[in-house]
Amino acid sequence: MSADIDFGQVAPFEVRQPVRQTAPFVFNSPHSGRHYPPRFLAMARLDAEAIRRSEDCYVDELFAHALTHGAPMMAANFPRAYLDVNREPWELDPRMFLQATPPYANIRSARVAGGLGTIPRIVGEGQEIYATRIPLQEATDRIEGIYKPYHERLRGLVLTTQARFGVAALIDCHSMPASIRVGDSGVRPDFIVGDRFGASASAAMTETAIGLLTSFGYTVAHNKPYAGGFITEHYGRPARGLHALQIEVNRGLYMNERTYQKSSGFLSLAEDIGRFIAMIVKLAPFGEERLPLAAE
Repeated sequence: MSADIDFGQVAPFEVRQPVRQTAPFVFNSPHSGRHYPPRFLAMARLDAEAIRRSEDCYVDELFAHALTHGAPMMAANFPRAYLDVNREPWELDPRMFLQATPPYANIRSARVAGGLGTIPRIVGEGQEIYATRIPLQEATDRIEGIYKPYHERLRGLVLTTQARFGVAALIDCHSMPASIRVGDSGVRPDFIVGDRFGASASAAMTETAIGLLTSFGYTVAHNKPYAGGFITEHYGRPARGLHALQIEVNRGLYMNERTYQKSSGFLSLAEDIGRFIAMIVKLAPFGEERLPLAAE
């Protein structure tokens, strides 16, 4: 069965394009999908509310000003509980499936051990998704039918951007629980900027992102506890002019985590993120690299 059947008339993901791309940036929201196929829900032991605990609610809307400032945004419509594209393509937990996993599957990663592989076993609060083991074909269909096309499209956006501007930055957009604390003092960060400890983006890009958010009055952590997942690690090649940052937003700033409703802080946060996008796009902090005149 093709994974497309699960989604009917809803595209599993979409690319939202500006009228004209004027910035060497691509924004990506891989975990904000909120279309839960009925067949998937029928397989789950969780109800329609509990299964949303891993969802990066409304993150695609928070970063929607990317289009206003000349950058495309890619967004998932499928939920993270169904498929996680911020993992390797075959990070699979063999305990989940009726059949043996293929020999090329990564069954021993820390993410698989934690229940958060490519086909997640749990949602954010440690609740098991499935009532019983599921056919391995479920994983194969989702990976072949959605995961691989998703990354093919995302890779195309990044490489097309680099071809046009000489450099490209991928901003991978996420949210985190309000309960997250950082450091011995237990500070609650408003944002966490991850660059794989300097491996996925230039210092100039990272420092600019942190500096801008801090200047708006937010508390910003760097790499802890989230340094970036597969997407940041896989796409960030600063030595080749490809930069990737992961930005986590504290859900307590903009929503009620129990009811999934937007709070009174949503609009002001979205405006601040819009200001952030406008400024980082204008500054284009690619270190020693320079944009070609043709991109101006």
